[in-house]
Amino acid sequence: MDKDNIKMLINDLRAKRDALSLAHSDLKKSADTWNKIIICLSLVTGGFESMKIQMGWTSNEVKLFPILMSSVIAGCSSIIKFKGFNEKMEVLIQSISLLTNVLNKCRNHNEIDDDILIEYNNALEKLETSLYPDQRGRFLRQSHKNLLSILKYEKTFYDNIAKANAGEKIIIDTDSDKTISKDDINNGNIDKFHSDDSGDIENGVELKIKKIEQSNI
Repeated sequence: MDKDNIKMLINDLRAKRDALSLAHSDLKKSADTWNKIIICLSLVTGGFESMKIQMGWTSNEVKLFPILMSSVIAGCSSIIKFKGFNEKMEVLIQSISLLTNVLNKCRNHNEIDDDILIEYNNALEKLETSLYPDQRGRFLRQSHKNLLSILKYEKTFYDNIAKANAGEKIIIDTDSDKTISKDDINNGNIDKFHSDDSGDIENGVELKIKKIEQSNI
């Protein structure tokens, strides 16, 4: 799809930058999992060595256990090095930084010019070389879904502000974002009542905003 205005470029860059961030987060979780395994195995090995000395264990099985654990730890370390977690995360960080810089420049422009197009194309090239096609598709779908959700709730937020200022009734979906505290519900300007027969506040709360004085606004 052609991007013929600056807003479309900004939204596209936001989605692609978020996709890279999601990929980095996923990669970091995998690296942290392997590192935690190594830490736990090292602690078990060290604790067993201390117990062996204190208890005076001298059997062949006891002597073989630390060797086995050391081999497993070495194997995990080799897997981490083979997968190249640190190198891949560094590439993603550089790509995220580049897309963020281009995004900031686009936000400071009202129209698309040649310099913006050049930097935008460079950012796309960096994205395409940072992730495999299947990974790029998966994280872009997730990024698009997140952005659409953010835009949806942002629009709802501003619409509810306008309704509240007009003294109208608003309905807030507490299943998605429970941002209304008990103090907010019980303060002087908000009344609470349940939207279903079960009386479960988690299933939905309708908030009726009382008339707001407009004289001093």
